[in-house]
Amino acid sequence: MIRKIIKIDSEACNGCGLCITACHEGAIVLVDGKASLLRDDYCDGLGNCLPACPMDAISFEEREAAEFDEEAVKKHLEGHHHHHEHHEHTLACGCPGNHAELLSRPESTYKPETQPETKSQLNQWPVQIKLAPPNAPYFDNAHLLIAADCSAYAYGNFHNEFMRNKITLIGCPKLDSVDYSEKLTAILQQNSPKSLTLVRMEVPCCGGLESAVKTALKNSGQVIPWQVVTITTNGRILEV
Repeated sequence: MIRKIIKIDSEACNGCGLCITACHEGAIVLVDGKASLLRDDYCDGLGNCLPACPMDAISFEEREAAEFDEEAVKKHLEGHHHHHEHHEHTLACGCPGNHAELLSRPESTYKPETQPETKSQLNQWPVQIKLAPPNAPYFDNAHLLIAADCSAYAYGNFHNEFMRNKITLIGCPKLDSVDYSEKLTAILQQNSPKSLTLVRMEVPCCGGLESAVKTALKNSGQVIPWQVVTITTNGRILEV
C-alpha cells in the first residue's frame, strides 16, 4: 500500500539517538552510528521523531510500505523490554546516555597526602572541536586525540594513557548538535597529522562522533593510522 512514512537522511544524521527516544514504537535503531528505520510496519507515520532530530535529518515521504501493525509493535516492544532488562547500560525507554545510574566501585586506598601529583597532559588550547582553528600550528605532524567529553571523567587514567604527547580535541554531538566532520576535515586537510585516536563512550549518541571522524578521514584524503577506543560508563575499556 502507498502511505506516509518517515525518511531518514543518513548523510545529515549525527547519530545522537534522540529520535530513538522519541519513537514510541521502537521503529528506529542505530546502524553504524546512523539512525535507521527498523521495519516499515513498526512506523505509525505520526512523526514523533521529526521534532526530536536536531539535524532535520527526518522527513515524511509517501511510498509503498507495509501497513502499520500494532500487534507486531507490541510484541517487538515486549521483546525489547525483556532484552534490555538484562543489559545494565541500556534502557528500553530511550537512549542509554540519559540513563541515571549510581556507579559502585571498591573503596579506594588513595590518600592525597601520600600520592604524587598527577600532572595535566593537555598540550594546547582551545580543546573544544568547535573552537579549534584548523590552521593552528600544533596540528601539523601531531598525534591527534579526538575524545568524547565524558570520556575523561569516566576513565581515571585518561591524561596519562590517552592524552600524553597528543593534541586533544573534545566534543559531544548530542549537546552541540553540530556536524563535526567539516571542522575535522579542514584540520586534516590543512595539516599532516601522524595518527588519530578516537576515544568515545559506549552510549549510542557517541556514534555521531565516530561517524564524523570517519567522514573527515574519507573527505580529507588523508591516509594515516587511526583507531577507536570505547569506554564503558563504569570506566573500563570495552574490548571489541
